[in-house]
Order: sequence, then structure tokens, then C-alpha cells
Amino acid sequence: MRKGFLIGGGFILLGLMLQLGVGPVVWDALAWPVNGIVMIAFLLLIAVCYLFRKKASVFRFVGTYQAAIPALVYAVLLTIVMGLIRQNPEGKWLENMLVFWPFVLIYVYMALILGVVVVRQLVTVLSHFSLFTSHFSLLSHMGLFLAMTTATLGNADMQRLKMVTTVGEQEWRAVTSYGTIQEMPMTIELKQFIMETYDDGSPKRFASDILVRTKDNEEIQTTIDVNKPVEVDGWKIYQYSYDTQMGPQSQISILELVSDPWLPLVYTGIYMLLAGAVCMFIFGGKKK
Repeated sequence: MRKGFLIGGGFILLGLMLQLGVGPVVWDALAWPVNGIVMIAFLLLIAVCYLFRKKASVFRFVGTYQAAIPALVYAVLLTIVMGLIRQNPEGKWLENMLVFWPFVLIYVYMALILGVVVVRQLVTVLSHFSLFTSHFSLLSHMGLFLAMTTATLGNADMQRLKMVTTVGEQEWRAVTSYGTIQEMPMTIELKQFIMETYDDGSPKRFASDILVRTKDNEEIQTTIDVNKPVEVDGWKIYQYSYDTQMGPQSQISILELVSDPWLPLVYTGIYMLLAGAVCMFIFGGKKK
């Protein structure tokens, strides 16, 4: 266990050196196809760790509970720090843990350990078909591994844009978080802005009647409410804001368009994790 804590501490020290030397993690650099290449390389690294586990002690150590428990302790501590310190998207150290190298490296190390465990369990299940409950444990570990890796690597491909629509006009341009203009593969026309207010005039509900025209000339007329998005061609369209000075008479509606192509894989991993846990609870027996 001491060895596990030393290795985990080494990753944190390496992360601090990278934070000082090259700055925070730049997730945009991992956009497709780079993240796909990184995923393949990571899977190859897991395979190497498993195949050479009998020839090198460091490979043999990865995948043991002596490595997993210290890594989990470090991850929990860093996550607690993340929860205690207000996170700022513009931050570079503890105030933005998602780009903080020690935090990222610890979670990568955890994913490596988990990947080796998955391979070992998979080999065990394939060679011992009678180990019924092992299938559920494997399902949970595979789900957790899939959710962790795809959520991390897919972050670079996620897009969150703002579009200002005006009543009676078609709009196809959106603004990125960097302030640049991006043309969308669809046009959105605001038909009507809807607002309901309380007696004191504060907003009770605001929504937008819109007409979406896709690149295939398909027309979709729908109403978007707050927290009730509409999905079109892989984009989720949310009601974001409006002209607050005009209130119910607003002639514009600000929409948020979100694309996250890796999200289905993340959900698949979560469902696998939950399914494995439920099956282990129902069918898992006591060990002799």
C-alpha cells in the first residue's frame, strides 16, 4: 500500500511540474480525431500492462488493490477540494480542477488501473464460464471504464453556442464561447416569444415558438421551454434568455445550442455500471 501512495504522490508531483511548466490542460487540443487516437493508444497501454505483468513488477502492480485504493484516496481528496473551492472556467489551478494537471493525471491513473482490472476479469470470465457473478462485476467495471474515458476524451468535442433569434427572421449563425461566429447546419426562425408573469411582474415562464429548417430541408415547428430542449441533427436547442428590457414584448430570444457526440457512450457506460450493480445485488451469493 505504501508503494501505491508513493506512485500516486508521484503523479501529483508530476502534475504540479506540468502545471508550472506548460500551464493548465488544454482540452481543445484533444478534439477529434486526436481524442480517438489517444483512446486507441490508451487501450494499447492497458494491453501492454496486462501482457507483460509477469515480466515487470510495475506492470504486475497495476491492477491490484494496493494500487487502486491509494489512487482512489487521492481522487476523493482532490474531488473534495474541487467541491470546497468555487470553480471558475477561467481558473488555472485549484479553482478549475478540470484543467489542473494533478487532478487529471490521478483520474487517468485510475482509468489505467480499472482498464487492467477489466481485461483480467474478461479473461477470467471467458476461461471460466461457470463464474456467473463475475459477469456482473465485469459489466460494472466495463461501464465505469467506458463512462470515465469517453466523458474525459469527449469533452474536447463538446460545443456550447449561443444564437440570437428575431421574430420573423431566419438565423443560421451562432456565437462560440470565444466570441467567434460559427455557421450552423440549420436555420432557426423565431415565430413568437412567450412569457407568463406573476402578479409582481417577475417571469413565471418564458419560451419560444420556433421553426427549424435542417440541411435536408426538413421543417420542424416546436416550442422550447426552459429545461425542455429540442434535439435536431445531434444538437440540443435550449431556451437561454431574451430581451429583459422588453420583457413579454421581447422580439428576440436567445437560444443555446449544445452538441456532445460522445454523450451516448457516456450514458451507455453509466447504464452498464448500474445494471451490473443491480444484478450483483439480486443474484450475487455469499462467498464461502
